[in-house]
Amino acid sequence: MRVAAIDCGTNSVRLLIADVEGEELTDVERLMEIVRLGEGVDETGRLSPDALARTFKAMRSYQELIERHGATATRVVATSATRDAANRHEFVAGVREIFGVEPEVVSGAEEAELSFTGATRGLVRLSPETEVPQGPLPPYLVVDIGGGSTEFVVGAEHAQAMLSVDIGCVRLTERHLRGAGDPSPAPALEAVVADIEAALDRVEAEVPVREAHTLVGLAGSVTTVAGIALDLPKYDSERIHHSRISAEQVHEVTRRLLAMTHGERAALPVMHPGRVDVIGAGALILDRIVRRFAFSQVVVSEHDILDGIAWALAGS
Repeated sequence: MRVAAIDCGTNSVRLLIADVEGEELTDVERLMEIVRLGEGVDETGRLSPDALARTFKAMRSYQELIERHGATATRVVATSATRDAANRHEFVAGVREIFGVEPEVVSGAEEAELSFTGATRGLVRLSPETEVPQGPLPPYLVVDIGGGSTEFVVGAEHAQAMLSVDIGCVRLTERHLRGAGDPSPAPALEAVVADIEAALDRVEAEVPVREAHTLVGLAGSVTTVAGIALDLPKYDSERIHHSRISAEQVHEVTRRLLAMTHGERAALPVMHPGRVDVIGAGALILDRIVRRFAFSQVVVSEHDILDGIAWALAGS
């Protein structure tokens, strides 16, 4: 079955066209564009006309690919920025016009469930010699650091507990770092840390994070930190997928990013241009999670909510 999954987040809109057969999901197309749909939402509570225009332009190009590749089922999922926007009906109408399907403005819990499925399915494989599971040990703490929110999900084969909190790389940058200076001064960073720690207090109270043996990190902030830690000459999703980045590497990369100017961050070979101004906040979220819950490493996954949507479309 060939399916098309679209994830429209606060910072980016992404497409996965995949063939699903049994327990195998094979990419046909996997694309991402930074559209910054959530620009200003934290302050105004509305999706701006420019942000909607950027998003719809990217979506029209995705629809052309879906038609060209002959996907038989399409699902559009929208997350944090759209949940928060008073004018989300404008987004819904635009998506319906482009794809011919109703977008699903999912709850934080639904987003977490899809991300967990996408990240962990296939993470552990059976050894052909012993039929013993090989790979990172469950239970997992899956952390999806987005633009507007971060999802925390604990589970083994299935998600067992989850929470979405309103800390994301775009939201925290707009709230505390925009206009604060370059690099950001200590008081601005302390304000970011305070927001993160307050959110982690909620997480620790509501989700059994300390029962998890393995931290699995998703989304662009995490994969960018991994690419820097691995010292890659360019962004390489195959090298990044299922890489294991130590706590010390997370701390060091975060320290470097926060000390850099905008130009120095932009010059990093793995850096997407649309992530330059928000990567500091994204890295800081990951850093505080690793510190707070004393993980020795993070397993990085390129598979996430998109893959979860694709599996759900295929009914498996």
